[in-house]
Amino acid sequence: MDIFQAIALAVLQGLTEFLPISSSAHLILLPILVGWEDQGLAFDVAVHVGTLTAVVVFYRKDLAKIIGAWAGSIVGKGFNEEAKLAWYVGLGTIPVGLVGISLSDPMQEALRSPLVIAGATIVFALLLWWAEKRAKEQRDTVTLMDAIMVGLFQAIALIPGTSRSGITITAGLLLGLKREYAAKFSFLLSIPVIALAGSLKALELYQSDIVVLWDFMFIGAAVSAVVAYVSIAWFLKLLNKVGMIPFVWYRLVLGIVLIAVFIGQA
Repeated sequence: MDIFQAIALAVLQGLTEFLPISSSAHLILLPILVGWEDQGLAFDVAVHVGTLTAVVVFYRKDLAKIIGAWAGSIVGKGFNEEAKLAWYVGLGTIPVGLVGISLSDPMQEALRSPLVIAGATIVFALLLWWAEKRAKEQRDTVTLMDAIMVGLFQAIALIPGTSRSGITITAGLLLGLKREYAAKFSFLLSIPVIALAGSLKALELYQSDIVVLWDFMFIGAAVSAVVAYVSIAWFLKLLNKVGMIPFVWYRLVLGIVLIAVFIGQA
């Protein structure tokens, strides 16, 4: 890996992690399309640290209230909306954790097929379009059933091309959440998911004999953090103005192009 590749991949990770267009699909596909070698486990850990830092910093005030309320609920100080939200985020994380653990290495490798990614990109673009068209946007609070349903939808994002943020926002819209709140709940759900994924990769890295290039690790973490922070802010401002349809069109075009490219190579 050279400095240009490190910056390009970090920008891509930061930009796509929180947009409904699938960061995993882009990170898998870019090296294939341009002929780069795999960026390696250590770099994956670094960019996960970067995007996790971005979402924690962006929602730092909300997180302080949520964590404080959650701690209060444990010691018997009652359940306010922030405490409930903390428990719902935890509950919504369980399905993706269980499914992730149950997937064997061959299954994970099969899901990384470019044509699987292309198909998921198109299918879940259409589902997002349907959710956008029928969205009632009635609520800006999450219920227990919302947390369960969004959590189940989030588990589908283990298929590259689905988009974790895309599928959870889709679920939120279908359940009647307002766009901005559906996005907020999606981003809060991303914190334990990214932390768990990054921790597992870090454990793999620790158990391996991979030589860590710390300069590239730092660059990857810093660039992905800055880009992800800007991406979250930009997305939330854009969401209520144009909705999800531009992302639907992007996904459809991307999926069609990918099918054309990879069928041609087959």
